[in-house]
Amino acid sequence: MKNYSTTTIRIRYGETDQMGVVYHGNYAQFLEIGRIEWLRARGISYKSMEENGVMLPVIHLAIQYKASAKYDDVITVKTSIKKTPKVKIEFDYEITNQNGEILTFANTILAFINMQTGRPMMCPDYILEKIAEMEF
Repeated sequence: MKNYSTTTIRIRYGETDQMGVVYHGNYAQFLEIGRIEWLRARGISYKSMEENGVMLPVIHLAIQYKASAKYDDVITVKTSIKKTPKVKIEFDYEITNQNGEILTFANTILAFINMQTGRPMMCPDYILEKIAEMEF
């Protein structure tokens, strides 16, 4: 299994400003969609993690904007991880438009948190097992 996944999103009118350009704050949502789909492709869901007492809050977000997405563009969010997670999991993203032009590079770090204690915890074994199947 590859260490990345791709997700396509069509830009909706409400995600843009008056000039038809995607509002910069919406990119965090695009990253979340990419991250959720990356996990889902490996048989892991946020819902099941929370049902098992694990939260995964974002503790770091960095976005480097290269070009603008516009209304009705179809963007592709490529989501990957570089290494096996421990207490944190780090995702890298590349967002391109339908012409293959790079719009954004981004990085997020999320921490595994025990919902009962509110304290950091090691990545659950069932997630590590899924990630162990990947090619880095």
